[in-house]
Amino acid sequence: MAHTDLWHRHWVRATESLLAHTVAIVVGFVMMVLGLGLGVTIIMLPAGLVIGLAGAAIFVGGLFAHFEAKET
Repeated sequence: MAHTDLWHRHWVRATESLLAHTVAIVVGFVMMVLGLGLGVTIIMLPAGLVIGLAGAAIFVGGLFAHFEAKET
């Protein structure tokens, strides 16, 4: 394997990691806002709580979790 192949693989892995974190943060934030909106109406409060808390978990996971695919 040439030196340029290894260099290219490193940048692809770094870009995928950044993209995964960014998507998790955005999706988590949208779910938190949606949960807040649903929670305002009393009828949708249970669904709003579940969606909002799941969104918070995804958001925090996007900020602090370590996403890494295993190399085969």
